[in-house]
Amino acid sequence: MTDTTAEPGEATRLRNQVVDHLRADGTISSPEIEAAMRKVPRHEFTPDAPLDKAYDTYAAVITKVDRYGVQLSSVSAPQIQAMMLEQAQVKPGMSVLEIGSGGLNAAYLAELVGEDGHVVTVDIDPAVTERAARLLAAHGYDTVQVVTADAAEPITPGLGGFDVILVTVGAWDIPPAWISQLKPGGRLVVPLRMRGLTRSIAFTQVVGEHGSHLESESALICGFVPMQGSTAHQEELLLVNGTPEIGLKFDDGLPADPHRLDNAVTAPRHELWTGVTVGLRELLDTLQMAMAIGLPGFCTMAVDENLDTGLVAPVNKRFALAAVEDDTFAYLVTRRTEDARHAEYGVHALGPHAKQFADRIADVLRDWAANRRGGPSPVVRVHPDGTPDDRIQADQVIDKVHSRISLSWPPA
Repeated sequence: MTDTTAEPGEATRLRNQVVDHLRADGTISSPEIEAAMRKVPRHEFTPDAPLDKAYDTYAAVITKVDRYGVQLSSVSAPQIQAMMLEQAQVKPGMSVLEIGSGGLNAAYLAELVGEDGHVVTVDIDPAVTERAARLLAAHGYDTVQVVTADAAEPITPGLGGFDVILVTVGAWDIPPAWISQLKPGGRLVVPLRMRGLTRSIAFTQVVGEHGSHLESESALICGFVPMQGSTAHQEELLLVNGTPEIGLKFDDGLPADPHRLDNAVTAPRHELWTGVTVGLRELLDTLQMAMAIGLPGFCTMAVDENLDTGLVAPVNKRFALAAVEDDTFAYLVTRRTEDARHAEYGVHALGPHAKQFADRIADVLRDWAANRRGGPSPVVRVHPDGTPDDRIQADQVIDKVHSRISLSWPPA
């Protein structure tokens, strides 16, 4: 669809190098996705970025920030784009809806659906859609339909159903419009935030005795700029002891009585090492999910470095896995083992019941190490809001506005 023969040779070399990396690390397995990513000139869709930044295999290119420096729009890293395209399983002739525009990913989709397919890309920001439409047309992808709209609502009437809906912005909920616009047997790929953890999930529809729901086929760690519009959702921040030094972030509502934590930092910190060790490059997606499923008060913790008095000592002051139970909170820490090739997990807890809570979190980690480590991710199911508990198979249920998200460990 586009002639790349006039490109600088360095851009072609870097583009092929990126695809070679993604084939080598297993991200790309489909010859069709490989061909599309070798063909489409990624740098032309990130014109303000230097070539080396445009073709960084594992880094996004930020295209818009607000006056506070918060990222509003970006072109995802090649690794993330390839990963989600593999999850989407787009075939020639399909009708595909992309939610979250930018132009580049729509160009890949246009290559994959071919002349007999149809791609619609939608974004709430008119500056983003104007830019996407201009870049797509300039590079021969003018058959892609670019729409400015809040994608949480049904897209322009008359477009019909879609074989694939690919969401390229971070979502906290699944709007009913996405499900209603899927054809029977269709696939929804979405970076879904659950208890503060984001996974790119490939969903298909499952019809059961009491109706249909979405069920995950794969769930992979990722990070995305969050959605704007009617389904935008902000985490809630609990400042421990009423000061900004220690902030606990909750994705699904604060504890019932957050003031119970007001005196948690007045007692000495209880520290426990669990004996659970991990490789320095080991994927920890299931460990994160084990905490999110096993601890009702799961959250994340950040420390203001300018106000840090040492009350807490996370390894990463910007992000630590944490949890709250009544008047006590705790967080995970790590330390290098003697061989310097592994790290051991520990728990720091503060509050009247610090020892008991630390022991409980240690049990969650040990159960993960014994039963979940290296295994499959939890199955994620999306049920309509209002679905009764007895119709949901789950180890943990997360109530959103439009849906009830269930997390279930597969049978051992």
